[in-house]
Amino acid sequence: MGVLKHTDEKHTDDPSGTAALGAKLAETLAPGDVVLVRGPLGVGKTVFIRGAARQLGVQGAISSPSFVIGRRHVASVGSVSHLDLYRLKSMANEDPALLDDYLTADAVAFVEWPDVAAEELARLARSHQGRVVEVEMAFAGGDRRSLSIR
Repeated sequence: MGVLKHTDEKHTDDPSGTAALGAKLAETLAPGDVVLVRGPLGVGKTVFIRGAARQLGVQGAISSPSFVIGRRHVASVGSVSHLDLYRLKSMANEDPALLDDYLTADAVAFVEWPDVAAEELARLARSHQGRVVEVEMAFAGGDRRSLSIR
């Protein structure tokens, strides 16, 4: 797969390749960074995040937090936050501090379905001197996936 560049497009052939690409991205991340992961249902967003979280030192189960919005995991980098905003229609009726516990200076955060809160996510990343990394995932036939990383 090679080293990831600032803008990179990669392809994976199976779930283990998708997880390995997540791990490769994790090597470039630091606490305060926020990774926005977009793609259709079933494309492997959680598999990608699981690979990254393992690389960052998370032990134990890593599952999609669809029904609880987010989870924090202890990691060798401090913490890894995994959010899934699929169930939110907008941030307008949500507590303004909904994301604050997950996007902190000591955590690398991964956000599935981030568009509902894109501005807030970018603001929180900047407030912790973190970077925003965008990952676009798409089906490419069979188990093959296309990933664009910016």
